[in-house]
Amino acid sequence: MTNNNPFNLIPLIPTGRNEKDNVNLYSPDDMITIYEQQFLTEVPDDKLTEFLPALKAFYDIDDNSLDISAVIFDAIGDAAIIYNHKIKVGDYQLLSELVKESANDDIYNAQAFTIDCLRTFYINDIKIPYHFNLFIQGDGYSTLTEKNTVLEKLYWFVHDGFDEHLLGNPDDVISLESINAELNKLGIREMDLTTVHAVVNYIEDHIIDDAMADALNEKIDAAE
Repeated sequence: MTNNNPFNLIPLIPTGRNEKDNVNLYSPDDMITIYEQQFLTEVPDDKLTEFLPALKAFYDIDDNSLDISAVIFDAIGDAAIIYNHKIKVGDYQLLSELVKESANDDIYNAQAFTIDCLRTFYINDIKIPYHFNLFIQGDGYSTLTEKNTVLEKLYWFVHDGFDEHLLGNPDDVISLESINAELNKLGIREMDLTTVHAVVNYIEDHIIDDAMADALNEKIDAAE
């Protein structure tokens, strides 16, 4: 018996056919699902050339459909695809009150504060916390990241530098192998160096959003 779905793609119900009646049409949410599966479906190396034709045949779509799915994902999707991983920003928590610091200087001429924060991220829909201490002075800020969760370890793996990995305590060294071992335990595919750097860039770009910035500014205004 022929297996019409050898890659275990998610069955979706089309909304109709296009004007030429040569491909199926799908809702925007289903188009996002199709787009994500191009990158998130685990495909054996010997089946790589078979996968995309199988995906198009399963959904009865063409290359133009895939192009449209990419546009829809970019327009309304709430996540990013980084190689074979989907990463999404979750909620934030302010875990402490603002603490006034004595690090005033002539450059900012502003009171400095620190506050303990937590930002949730999702990798392939698996929730992973990212805990950091936030230093704020004037319009600038910096973060000091914990070193407990796998995302926090990704950050330190990228930012510690090669010498730190060579010269540090072997028990404390974070390696790509140890990171991937933790990812495997969570059911997340392994990452190569390029993916690791791209994920860390994404985290740094999304660690503070507008809602979190507004909440912090309210606290700062009340403290000053």
